Amino acid sequence: MLAMDREAVPDAEFSPGWRNLMQTLVIGIDLSTTTCKAIAWAADGTLVAQGRAALSLERPGANAYEQHPEQWWLAAQDALKALAPLIVGDVVVALAIVNQRETVVVTDTEDRLLRPAILWLDERRKDEVATLADKIGRERLHAITGKPLDWSPAIYSLAWMARAEPDLFRRIRHVYDPHAWLVRKLTGEFATSWASADPFGAFDITRHCWADEVLQALPLALNAPCFPPASAPGSVIGRITQRAAELTGLPVGIPVVAGGGDGQAGGLGVGVVSAGTAYLNLGTAIVSGVYASGPRVSHAFRTMCAVDRQGYVLETSLRSGTLLINSLVRQFFAMDPVTQPGCLIRLEAEASSVAPGSAGLILLPYWNGVMNPYWDQDARGCVLGLSPDHGRAEIYRALLEGIALEQALATRQMVEATGEPVNTFIAIGGGASSRLWCQIIADITDRPVVRAITQEASSLGAGIAAAVGAGWYTEFASAARAMTQRGETLLPDPDQREFHRELFELYVDLYPRLRDLYPRLARLNRR
Repeated sequence: MLAMDREAVPDAEFSPGWRNLMQTLVIGIDLSTTTCKAIAWAADGTLVAQGRAALSLERPGANAYEQHPEQWWLAAQDALKALAPLIVGDVVVALAIVNQRETVVVTDTEDRLLRPAILWLDERRKDEVATLADKIGRERLHAITGKPLDWSPAIYSLAWMARAEPDLFRRIRHVYDPHAWLVRKLTGEFATSWASADPFGAFDITRHCWADEVLQALPLALNAPCFPPASAPGSVIGRITQRAAELTGLPVGIPVVAGGGDGQAGGLGVGVVSAGTAYLNLGTAIVSGVYASGPRVSHAFRTMCAVDRQGYVLETSLRSGTLLINSLVRQFFAMDPVTQPGCLIRLEAEASSVAPGSAGLILLPYWNGVMNPYWDQDARGCVLGLSPDHGRAEIYRALLEGIALEQALATRQMVEATGEPVNTFIAIGGGASSRLWCQIIADITDRPVVRAITQEASSLGAGIAAAVGAGWYTEFASAARAMTQRGETLLPDPDQREFHRELFELYVDLYPRLRDLYPRLARLNRR
């Protein structure tokens, strides 16, 4: 399941002797939900070469998502071994990791794995949220962690383990996020980054340390020593061991630098290091973030530690991104984007022939509940306006528009809560390859959308952290300026502005009219 991705790198650069001079590189490892990528970056942000390996999801039950952490390590080995022959003769000076967030691994006293990792998608922890939050105090928990009441943080997976698997829970002596797991395998050290620990939901975002007040509220308490010490991003936290070098093809002793969560790293990888510009990750989930110099807290967003070690990222998130698109295409159109990669191109071509408004359809994309601004785990998706005249082109366009409308709502709430403008989006992730979708977002949000030059922004964020750790740059802002660039800009269509304003106001009314029905529907579904 290993493949090398040469996107955005001229084929000539992979021919024998394509470079005559040795160059100095950093490596960014991006461990996402579905893929592990190892990418070599030059000091100007040029993607030199990369290797990748696929990851699979396990579904042990309804709404349950797991992965085996050893699969992460094997995928990292494969990606690095694929990369190594492409950079022979170059000098790698540092490596950094960015990772899928809100995923948890536990081991015993001997550091033996106790169970598969529980992923950020796993909904079994939903019932733990209110109980744990009430023990701490909901506003107090929000103030400490920057996370409004929602089941996303991995702390609730630990609470679920304590209730559902108490014998296993009592044996826990080490708790890992995915960043810490790879650091352990590469260096032997038990260590992570502030920006990887923070999404766990048990981290004090102001003091940059694990929050005992939160951990002690678990049904069976854990303490801070069970969690990896968290260092500032850009810090050297270990070096490649002899064993890791043999398994990966990396030289012994390369510094491993603290990176961060893939969301915050993606923003850094497109140069979002000051206010006014937001990154927009059109990936498995739809994640947008703006930079703030201080730890602002609001129900309009969740607050994350930025990878630049100084600031914060104010982040909005919709769980239903390309995950929803792929699911809907499989379930309703009998197409599989994995085995039929051209199907999304066909659907986009069909949807582009449909006028804005999808012929009277409007879609609420809450297939996996809603985070900001409503924080309603019982919310579910709906399609309003269906008639016999609607086909898959109209439904597909309504799906793209629904996600764009939700982003417009999230952005309005963000601006109102902070008083800071969001002037431009920089689109990253797989969905940014869709020009139609980016144009729809520009039109509906009434803001320019810049399509990032690189679709590997999270890995580039890791590369920037590695560059700072290696001493190429003294601080993150100058590193980001030197290593990032922007691509095509899509402007809002002024002729459609009034129509989209009316469409947005209709969309804003949709959830409040359904809000009281969702708990009733959820109760029926639990019978």
